[in-house]
Amino acid sequence: MSTTPPTRVTTTEEAQAGAAPGGGGAMGWYRDLGPRGRRAFGGAFGGYALDSYDFFTLPLGMVAIAAYFSLDSGQTGMLATVTLVVSAIGGAVAGVLADRIGRVKALMITVITYAVFTVACGFAPNYEALLVFRALQGLGFGGEWAVGAILVAEYASAKNRGRTLGVIQSSWAVGWALAVIVYTVAFQFLDPDVAWRVLFFTGALPALLIVWIRRSVTDAPQSVERRQESSQKGSFTAIFKREHLRITLFGVLLSTGVQGGYYTLATWVPTYLKTERGLSVVGTGSYLVFLISGAFIGYLAGGYLTDKLGRKNNILLFAFLSALCIVGYTNIPTGADTLVLVLGFPLGFCMSAIFSGFGSFLSELYPTAVRGTGQGFTYNTGRAVGAFFPALVGFMAATWGVGGALVFGAIGYGIAALALIGLPETRGRELV
Repeated sequence: MSTTPPTRVTTTEEAQAGAAPGGGGAMGWYRDLGPRGRRAFGGAFGGYALDSYDFFTLPLGMVAIAAYFSLDSGQTGMLATVTLVVSAIGGAVAGVLADRIGRVKALMITVITYAVFTVACGFAPNYEALLVFRALQGLGFGGEWAVGAILVAEYASAKNRGRTLGVIQSSWAVGWALAVIVYTVAFQFLDPDVAWRVLFFTGALPALLIVWIRRSVTDAPQSVERRQESSQKGSFTAIFKREHLRITLFGVLLSTGVQGGYYTLATWVPTYLKTERGLSVVGTGSYLVFLISGAFIGYLAGGYLTDKLGRKNNILLFAFLSALCIVGYTNIPTGADTLVLVLGFPLGFCMSAIFSGFGSFLSELYPTAVRGTGQGFTYNTGRAVGAFFPALVGFMAATWGVGGALVFGAIGYGIAALALIGLPETRGRELV
């Protein structure tokens, strides 16, 4: 079983790179990063926001896509599932690349991959082509978060790592909000048969970020040094050796539960609001404002709490609250639309706050030489298995209704809580 590594003294070179403490206060976590770390933070924040944007082009356009290609709920659910399943391959490969060629180079590869294939989705002539393009988009989508989180984690101080990575996670809500705005405008002024394609075309935005990352962002010097000294960098075999096996298995289970719950909601809530609540496009957008606002604040609050309560306690708390929100959100009596609106905020808050500790937790579970491989594999394998939850909702919606089938999200959070039994607490751990 993994044990806590000894505390390491910060060197002068690392302090200059951004590893030395930068003081307290509300922005102390940001000052801790130093100049290079702040540039890395900007690259990871922007990459993850645009990753989110490109992901949500599908669930937001799902109703129009289903109508255009005459799809049933099972087929539409598979569009989301195939993205998440293939993302496991992309995430695992990106993790290995991050350990072998560096965090920044791997980050650029993931961003350009998800951007290119999101645009390709807009040109899909049929369902089969869309399924293939969406699967290929998953290759880049799967790797971006793990690589960006590791890049910033290796600059962040142990004291504030959870908070720093929580802010990175909040960029998911930023990208989600941007996608909703573009969706609302596109579907207000364009025919739905054209609007969903335009939504995918705007997925080219991340290409602009690549230019800035290439010119401005570098790996943490201490990380580069440790990877060069190791003979096992980027090794899948290493994360299944005795000293890491328990961490890897329970890390996959944890990721499966949390992401199964999350992607069930992210994929099906827009459809639920349209088909079972009968909301218009603008109405759906206004409901999502509450959900996304809650998500953004949840990421920030969760980042703070994961440093205060510990990684495991933060996940356990919000797994319980997220499951409770799902049950409440989907059992509101018909006609109580105001209550649905109000409950969107705590739902978004809880299902996002649980993610805030992931970046720091998974980074702290593995040593530098296999950190990318370990985090990329556990997070994205969990994502692939969790991806079957949205598909289950799609297939069960015919008999249970979308709202009733969303109970699979609550089951996912229960699995996450059980997985914590096999993982150590890592709050305050130095990266070695």
